[in-house]
Amino acid sequence: MKLYIKYMVSLRCKMLVRDELLKLGIRQMIVDLGVVEILEDFSERQRALLQENLKKSGLELLDDKKSILIEKIKNVVIEMIHYTDELPNANYSDYISEKLGYNYTYLANIFSEVKGITLQQYIILHKIEKVKELLIYDELNLTEIAYKLHYSSVAHLSNQFKKITGLTPTFYKQLKNKRKQNLENI
Repeated sequence: MKLYIKYMVSLRCKMLVRDELLKLGIRQMIVDLGVVEILEDFSERQRALLQENLKKSGLELLDDKKSILIEKIKNVVIEMIHYTDELPNANYSDYISEKLGYNYTYLANIFSEVKGITLQQYIILHKIEKVKELLIYDELNLTEIAYKLHYSSVAHLSNQFKKITGLTPTFYKQLKNKRKQNLENI
């Protein structure tokens, strides 16, 4: 039996869900981002307790098909951008469509209808979050970041970054360095 969990987007969330299932006496499971596969019987009482315990941690057990599909889309995007070493060479639309087995137009329409932003905007927001992360780690320069995240140019990345954050990538990086210096002076 598969269970779909909303807001389960990190390794910490996976550990929390695994712990909650173990507390309920469920030992045979496969836990992935947004999805848990239970390999043994699961009672309605256990399901209710799991749902209650997950809510306390800000997670939510999903029941309706549309919400489940939205979570699947979000998890594919998050996994694609944040947890893979290299983004797919195919178009994001092709990649998402192939991963979920649905037409991209259908997925994008449902996503927009439910979330109030386009799927493309959601992908861009996550790419910018990844850029911020890479800037803070200071392991790659802007050209390398643009290449890694499949931007056509540094200018394109910079324009998108400024449009989303209101800051240039260089200024964002300088802010990090100033905060670091201020903390060292305390």
